[in-house]
Amino acid sequence: MGIDLATVRHALERDELEACFQPVVELSTGRLAGFEVLARWKDPDGSLRLPPTFIALAEDYGLIGLLMRQVMRKAFLSVSILPEPLMLAVNVSPTQLHDRTLPDQIRGAAEEAGFPLERLSIEITERALANSEAEARKMAFELKALGCKLALDDFGTGYSSLRQLQELPFDQLKVDGSFVRSMTLTRESRKIVAAIVGLGHSLGMVTVAECVETEQQADALLCLGCELVQGWLYGKPVTAEGLATTLAAGPQQPSLRLFEPGETLSSLEALPLHRLAQLHAIYDGAPVALGFIDRNLRYVSLNRRLADMNGTSVRAHLGKTVKEMVPALYPSIEEYLLRALAGEAISEIEIARPEIGPGLPSTTALVSYQPARDEMGDVIGVSIAVVDITKRKQAEEALRESEEHLRYMVELNPEVPWVMDAEGNNLDTSSRWTEITGLSKEQTRNRGWLEALHPDDIEPTMNALREALRSGKHIDVEYRVKRIDLEWRWMRSRGSPRLGPPGEILRWYGSVEDIDARKRMDEALLRRTA
Repeated sequence: MGIDLATVRHALERDELEACFQPVVELSTGRLAGFEVLARWKDPDGSLRLPPTFIALAEDYGLIGLLMRQVMRKAFLSVSILPEPLMLAVNVSPTQLHDRTLPDQIRGAAEEAGFPLERLSIEITERALANSEAEARKMAFELKALGCKLALDDFGTGYSSLRQLQELPFDQLKVDGSFVRSMTLTRESRKIVAAIVGLGHSLGMVTVAECVETEQQADALLCLGCELVQGWLYGKPVTAEGLATTLAAGPQQPSLRLFEPGETLSSLEALPLHRLAQLHAIYDGAPVALGFIDRNLRYVSLNRRLADMNGTSVRAHLGKTVKEMVPALYPSIEEYLLRALAGEAISEIEIARPEIGPGLPSTTALVSYQPARDEMGDVIGVSIAVVDITKRKQAEEALRESEEHLRYMVELNPEVPWVMDAEGNNLDTSSRWTEITGLSKEQTRNRGWLEALHPDDIEPTMNALREALRSGKHIDVEYRVKRIDLEWRWMRSRGSPRLGPPGEILRWYGSVEDIDARKRMDEALLRRTA
């Protein structure tokens, strides 16, 4: 059925305009923050007509004030069940900003219903500001004086200047639904939304996104720092009769997709300036060399530590490629950079960098390359983290050389060093024991070394060992060992315990020496004197 002026006027006279309520949700928690009031025309058959069919006619013929009063009065009267601190938001037509009675109309409707104005947000479009800047400015301050909040609606689609946005007393900045619907499809729309959210934060405003219909859109908005959202994903407009059901539903589950392991998302565009400054301070003060390169492998940012490692200033890096800045190193790292750009996280690759000039000797570093993704998961660059481990590698090399020298000295030692645990189990023995007895190191472990002893010497040796373990006194025992050539030779084993802080034995350390010549000499002397 066609709509004309007489039909609209008749509908207003019959009080057929209804207030519907669309939920506004806190994005990070899923909690209900309030409702936006939307006008609907209820036909006699019970169906509801949407605003495009009648708002323009009401504006053109001066009926918009009456229409708003009907809708606003019904809205205020319907929200007696609305608990604090839930808000209501109402739209003001551009033509109403010329109506000097508008503040009184709003105050009167709120007082009649007992609705506190501090819980009301009045939305003004950019188009309304452009039509008459002086009048719009004066009306904005008068509305603000009522105690309600002001929101700039449909931002980015009209003609308001940044100066107006800064000077007028707005509390909220609404992202137009056209940008929200396309932000998951085009990078340009995402950047526009990011810029609007970032601008709102910088000016201390709460940002509200309209027409959120998919979880993907919600994820992107959450990443960018948008606080409030509305749209079909969070609920379609309901009549006054449906308010109780919406309130009883409780918080909606917020999206968690952004926090899956391995995901890094870029949201710096939406951060307020003071938070960005804090991030820069953390970045520059980090004990690790950090940097970020774009998809063309050009440095976008880096801290001083990474610049110093490359032998030049931070400024000299910006806009230059990795190959230009570290040509000698680039062949070693190109593969990892390309893999990171393809989405692979590369962690702690050890890379040796050759000497790159006077005062910049060769170094060894652990390098990680982490793909950085935008709100939709596309890789937009690579985050670089570098830890200089040159000193650690030098210490490891020195320790290795020291151990080799010690091992060489041990192997040349005519004695056989050994180590036992606190229970008397052999943990390690010099390879000379293998050369003497033919038993391998593995065969010698625990009590296996006893296999090389003369059968008559095993029990006296074990008695001496048990006494030492019990008393903690030094071990000193003599026994015969069958050599690999089957000859029996006398050995002397001596050792001492290593004690812990409470006096507990931690280890036994000792050595075995060949005393066969001395024993045979003693036996010869005994025979002569016998």
